[in-house]
Amino acid sequence: MSINHIDLMKLALIEAEKAGQIGEVPVGAVLAGENMEIISAAHNKTISLNDPTAHAEILVLRKAAEIISNYRLLNTTLYVTVEPCIMCMGAIVHARVKTVVYGAYDLKWGAAGTLYNFADDKRLNHQINLIPGICQDESRNLIQSFFRARRKKSENL
Repeated sequence: MSINHIDLMKLALIEAEKAGQIGEVPVGAVLAGENMEIISAAHNKTISLNDPTAHAEILVLRKAAEIISNYRLLNTTLYVTVEPCIMCMGAIVHARVKTVVYGAYDLKWGAAGTLYNFADDKRLNHQINLIPGICQDESRNLIQSFFRARRKKSENL
């Protein structure tokens, strides 16, 4: 079976667009199973849920764990539009996600290779395969456009 990371990342981008449409930071995530079937999809909801942990990655992991009735998400692949932060990478390690595919690098918060690299830290009990830069331009443009518009809006107040 040929894994099409681009198609699954495009689904994560759709989730990110949903977040942006409701005023959330536009990050989207999709979790696929061993046969690349979609288990769950989510987008950021930190503002709408008043929950600092409601990142797309956390929400997609929660949904998937509920769906499969197991907190261990073995042999899964997480697609996320922006490099996961420290909190999300911690949850990804605990969930035993096999692979993380992400679009844009996060120079301020990235914990999957940019600022930190939780995926390859041998001190942790699980290592994760990383595939960065899939749909990088689309992911980066989406988040940059969102923050550009937000800054412009605050300048006009």
